[in-house]
Amino acid sequence: MAGKKREIQLQAVINNQSLWDEMMQNKGLTVIDVYQAWCGPCKAMQTLFRKLKNELNEDELLHFAVAEADSIVTLQPFRDKCEPVFLFSVNGTIVAKIQGANAPLVNQKIIALVNEERKIAAGEMVRPQYHEIAFVDSDSEDAGELNYESVDQIYTIVIIKPDAVAARKVQEIKEKIIKAGFVIEAEDKKPLTEEQVKHFYSQIVDQPDFEDFVSFMTRNLSYILVVSQAKAKQPSWDESEVNSETESKEPWDEQQEMAKPSRMKERKSLQQYLEIQQISQFCDVEENITNTKFIDVLIPDFKKIRGIKFEKILALLRPALANERTEDVLNKIQDEGFKILLQRQIVLSEEEAKTLCKEYENKDYFGNVIENMTSGPSLALVLVRENGLGHWKQLIGPSNVEEAKEYLPECLCAQFAIEGLPINQLYGSDSLEAAEREIQHFFPPQHTVALIKPHVTQEQREDIMKIIKETGFDITQMKETLLIEEEAEKIYFKIKRKAFYKDVLDVLAEGTSLVMILTKWNAVSDWRRLMGPTDPEEARLLSPDSIRAQFGKNILKNAVHGASNMEEAMETISRMFEDFVPENLEEN
Repeated sequence: MAGKKREIQLQAVINNQSLWDEMMQNKGLTVIDVYQAWCGPCKAMQTLFRKLKNELNEDELLHFAVAEADSIVTLQPFRDKCEPVFLFSVNGTIVAKIQGANAPLVNQKIIALVNEERKIAAGEMVRPQYHEIAFVDSDSEDAGELNYESVDQIYTIVIIKPDAVAARKVQEIKEKIIKAGFVIEAEDKKPLTEEQVKHFYSQIVDQPDFEDFVSFMTRNLSYILVVSQAKAKQPSWDESEVNSETESKEPWDEQQEMAKPSRMKERKSLQQYLEIQQISQFCDVEENITNTKFIDVLIPDFKKIRGIKFEKILALLRPALANERTEDVLNKIQDEGFKILLQRQIVLSEEEAKTLCKEYENKDYFGNVIENMTSGPSLALVLVRENGLGHWKQLIGPSNVEEAKEYLPECLCAQFAIEGLPINQLYGSDSLEAAEREIQHFFPPQHTVALIKPHVTQEQREDIMKIIKETGFDITQMKETLLIEEEAEKIYFKIKRKAFYKDVLDVLAEGTSLVMILTKWNAVSDWRRLMGPTDPEEARLLSPDSIRAQFGKNILKNAVHGASNMEEAMETISRMFEDFVPENLEEN
């Protein structure tokens, strides 16, 4: 109870414009932690602030506050930012801004500003003429002005068609959209329902082949994007972003060059941009959407999830920590809202160790670090949560133990320091690009085949697909088909001579099945584990959370099917998806 009281006294809570205006009347220095409502203030810095408050002992000169950007008009430019921001106000003037939980820099800035205030109060120096920090979004086109006018957000929905998804065009299209200055607010990969197809394509419902189109869209995977226009200055797409196949233009003369800026400032629509990039044939676009109810039909609860970025990162417990305190670390990770998607023990090669420890290569203890990193198994993890990259960096703290203990004793580096080892015993990806590479390296993907049987209802099918995604599988390809005997043999070729094979065929003939390629590290065994025992009754007893336990009726109508091993999986995939070419396949 006492600890909670001290925390409230340490930082004033500012959650509306009136309290902000009142706080700006403070005399002396006020250090303001600007935070987003969805992630809260930067807890890791509170120990440093309390330490400075005690050491400097300046109740009149030094104040601390936390300010919620979502609730304060003045802080509008800081909304929807993942990285912590610290503002420094001297007598109501914002004189400095630090982005990120950089404890040494924040510590240095506070001490310098407090010392200035002391000298000014003692008459030893004249107050400097501070240049006030403008509250302008760093992505804003006009750094000199802010417009607080409230306007409805305008969205664009992009549906990447099933053929483009199968051809692996999704990542290319997303990268081009982002590069053009648009923001992807939400995304999902799934087959559309009949209702969703009729809702989005309402303008073509009267066409004679519309029912065939509905069937195609509901039986195959589409990729849905909800996109908004970023505030950043739009690139000159027609000059610099045209398709590489387009001929380069001759230099413009001086008059043309002078006339160009006004033309470049015109905002192009996303549809126009996709056409310029020659990728519009892969997408269907609906622009100028202000009613989120239209979006909710395609992506339920869009208002709740928009702008929330769930990020996957690689984390690693170095050998000494993995050997001594794995369970304690994993508990801390989960308490911080991370979901552990994958984990494995791995003994690093010297080359891998040097790559992960590159920041220490100029230290005199680098050789000892590499020796330790290769001395036994490390624990590699794939973690996911909103703002996962930034939160993990903040959670583990600095790269060396001495700095962590001095400035951020509550971070994991300080809490899980190993005697005689000067570096942080936890590793995390430096960027999302690095995370993707590292995850691919330590958790190479594997493919398996999955089948959802005809007796499963549409609602149950959607529940099963949700479970599949939540457990870390990517649905790489999918098709809905009636498995007549010739098609069924492509999947059940191992049992076609069994006495019960005719019963299997009868079940499959009752309706269409959903056949999928699932991709994940260790996909074959993980899918078998997720399915559960073949008999649903046994599954409900031994594995009650498994898919067969939840949706199976009997040993034939047991909801799902999967390959027994890697060889069977690849054989089935090659028969059912003839054009599919595996990428980065794990060698088993």
